[in-house]
Amino acid sequence: MWASLARCLSRRVTVHPEGPRSLQRAVKVRGFFPLQTWPVPHRCMRMGTAPRMDGATPAIRQVQALDAERYVSVRWEDGSRSLYPYVWLRDNCQCAHCFLHSAKARKLLLADLDVTTRLERVTLTEPTKVSVVWPDQHTSEFDAEWLKKRCFSQSARQKQQEELFLNARHCWGSGLRVPTASFEEVVREDEAAFAWLHTLRRVGIVLLKGAPVEQGQVTRLSKRIGYHRLTFYGHTWQVQDKADANNVAYTSENLSLHSDYPALHNPPGVQFLHCIKQAAEGGESEIVDGFHTANQLRKENPEAFRLLTSLRVDFTDTGADYCDFQVQSKNTIIDVDCDGQVVRINYNNATRDSTLDLPLEQVQPFYSALRAYVDLMSRPENVVTYRMEPGDVVTFDNWRLLHGRRSYTSVPGHARHLEGVYLDWDEVMSRLMGPEDSLKQRGLNQSAQSRALGYSKEDN
Repeated sequence: MWASLARCLSRRVTVHPEGPRSLQRAVKVRGFFPLQTWPVPHRCMRMGTAPRMDGATPAIRQVQALDAERYVSVRWEDGSRSLYPYVWLRDNCQCAHCFLHSAKARKLLLADLDVTTRLERVTLTEPTKVSVVWPDQHTSEFDAEWLKKRCFSQSARQKQQEELFLNARHCWGSGLRVPTASFEEVVREDEAAFAWLHTLRRVGIVLLKGAPVEQGQVTRLSKRIGYHRLTFYGHTWQVQDKADANNVAYTSENLSLHSDYPALHNPPGVQFLHCIKQAAEGGESEIVDGFHTANQLRKENPEAFRLLTSLRVDFTDTGADYCDFQVQSKNTIIDVDCDGQVVRINYNNATRDSTLDLPLEQVQPFYSALRAYVDLMSRPENVVTYRMEPGDVVTFDNWRLLHGRRSYTSVPGHARHLEGVYLDWDEVMSRLMGPEDSLKQRGLNQSAQSRALGYSKEDN
């Protein structure tokens, strides 16, 4: 599906991210990435050998066994040094007995691993090969490039994690002009599809223009990635006025800023919404960068941030659609990882349960903290408002964006109708990691990729 990355694209896509300096200009690129100019980031980080971006192979000057610490010391040609634990090297032996290269998967069982192992000797067999002989005479060979990429220094690990997860985000406020692309180009052309998903990861939203004004287009788009996520609302779902609506979205009333499905322990990561018919009046969409506003809260009200990242709140959802359902979850409003970085927003006022499993003395502080965050996300400088037109498909990060809708008026012939579908980030990231080999061979680098989106590290 992604084999045709080599052809040059003749169509144009416009991206208008907001930023403090150069980001105010409009950036027009052909198909997002003309191959001669705009590269795609390095996406290969598996247990097997991975080619370098710059085409050069790192050379090793010296290797040494440090028995006291149980490290192998590698001195590189540039004078830098990397340390590798004995146990980690043995665990990651790349020989056919220990590693299945066709699956890039470990065969060596942990039960067979001596976690206190020493080594017999380590030698530099050539400038790019390290050989280790273990006490049982088993031999492991490691490529210099493979070792360099897995260096345990903090900077190397940070770079490795960014290549794996594309965690760097372009944060924005009301000045964002939503990135746009052609729906048909994304469906037909691999280069445009890859650029769309990468922008979706970095910015959190991309608006696709020109989809046929009929149902089934979000399914067509999800198949471009792989498959969609079935939920209690079905494979896809129709956002329309409904009698006895089982969701606030299925009314014409104002829909406050929220994320979808916090009543699930693992909410869908990505959402597509296709505008088939728009209301005659009203119905404008609103979006907020939840990561950006969470970090604002961290700075302005550290105690509120602490409470919303530590207190688990009850959410519930009950109804009948694709099937009968009654789901319950406990989530923090703001999820952070072990490094304190915001990774997901779980907020939907409609499905926040009246059951609140908090000690009595924490109830009032929780409400005060939540109100502070809601007030912050609702500030005019944080809200982007736009109006979808028939044929528009908005694709966005449901873990990051808070989205809402203004009330609207329906008249005969103008009944508002959107079709939606969910996906998980696992599928999207799998697709983003797919075509790296053919792209890396062109010497592509990440800094030029950022320029393709109209922003750089200096702008953030």
